[in-house]
Amino acid sequence: MDAQVLGRATLTFTFLVLSLGFVTWRQSRAFEANQALDELRRQVSVAQAEQVELERDIQVRRSMTNIVEAAEAIGMVTPHAEDLVILGRGGGS
Repeated sequence: MDAQVLGRATLTFTFLVLSLGFVTWRQSRAFEANQALDELRRQVSVAQAEQVELERDIQVRRSMTNIVEAAEAIGMVTPHAEDLVILGRGGGS
C-alpha cells in the first residue's frame, strides 16, 4: 500500500473514532441534563401536592365548626342573645 493512502486511511479512521467519541460524550451530557430536569419536575410536583394539602388543611382549620370546637376546648362558650351588645356609631346627635 502506498504511504499516502495508508496515512489518509489512518486519519479517516481516527476522525471517525473521535467523532463517535464526541457524540457519545454529548449524548451522555444530554442524558444527565434530562435526569436533572426530571428530578426538578418531580420536586415541583411534590411541592405542588404539599401546597394543595396545606391549602386544604387551612380551609378545614378556618371552618366555623373547627373554630367553635377549639374555642369550647379552651373553655369559651357561645354567647346567648341576652349577652350580645350592639354598638352603634358615635356620629349621631
